[in-house]
Parts: sequence; C-alpha cells; structure tokens
Amino acid sequence: MVVATPPKMTVDEFFKLHGSESNVELVRGIVVRYPMPGTKHGRISVNAVFELESFLRANKLGRAMTNDTLIRITNETTRGADVCYVSYAKLPADQPLPDGVLEIAPDLVIEVRSPSDLWTQLFGKVSEYLQIGVPAVVILDPPTESASVYYPGTRQRVFEKDQTLTIPDVLPGFEVPVARFFEE
Repeated sequence: MVVATPPKMTVDEFFKLHGSESNVELVRGIVVRYPMPGTKHGRISVNAVFELESFLRANKLGRAMTNDTLIRITNETTRGADVCYVSYAKLPADQPLPDGVLEIAPDLVIEVRSPSDLWTQLFGKVSEYLQIGVPAVVILDPPTESASVYYPGTRQRVFEKDQTLTIPDVLPGFEVPVARFFEE
C-alpha cells in the first residue's frame, strides 16, 4: 500500500495560504491543525495578556501580542503563541510591527495548556522557543491552576495558585498572583 505524503512548505508559503487562520501551525513543513481550545482557554489568555500588557505599558518596556501570533522557529516551522512579549530593545516603539510572521525571538512566550494538549507537545514547543533565543517560556495549566517557567539550561520553576509569579531575569518587578490568571 502506498501512502501519499503531503508536500512540505516553507513558512512564507504557509503564511500566504494560512496566515489569517486560527489554530494552525507549520511544523517541519507540514500544516498542523489544532482543535479550538474553548472558553476557559480564551479567558486565561485574556487574563495573561492583560497582566503583561498593563506592566509593559506602565514601564514602557515593549509590546504584548496574543491570538496565536505566528513566530518563525525555522524556515519550515512556525508556532502560534497564545501570548508573547517583544521588548522595545528588539523592536523599537517607533518601528511598526510586521504584518506577517514574527521573525525575531520574543522576550517571553506564555502558552495556556489546552484540553487537547499533550505535555510532550508542550515541551516540544517550549524547547523550540528556547532554542531560537526566547529567554523564558511560561506554561499556564488550567487543571492545576499553576504556572511553570522554563529557562534555557535550567530546571523549570513551578508556581502554585497561592504563589506569585515572577520572571526577574526577563521582567524585573513583574509580580502576579498565579490565581489571577485563572479568574473567571
């Protein structure tokens, strides 16, 4: 039996065909569609971007983005971050945001674990983000109401719902009670 393999595509080809779609990424040249994550995921993402954007604006540090912002990992892989932050040092305030795929590594990526996410898939994304130079990746986990922070070359740091999330190497002074991310 012969099984046809879909042709691989580049990030540029992918963006032309699928750039306006949600819940779709390019992984090693293959288009991957993900189930819509649902209401709770959306609310947690809003809470995360609100906390991050409020801090960034108050301190004039950079921009927060959401809604599966596509980030180039390689020429054949993009990932859609639930929330990310790019500092003004990397993308100055007077420089317009790109229309397409984000070509620079964000300073921070926040992923909300979806009901369909396997931990192995999330760890793969974390690894890819760290490999392209993202200094920290946060995974918000609704079932445990916890936040895990991943840095290159070190063990993860877990913050439980009764603790305060800090990311001092990336955002000095950023402090958010973990429970606030999971408020409905």
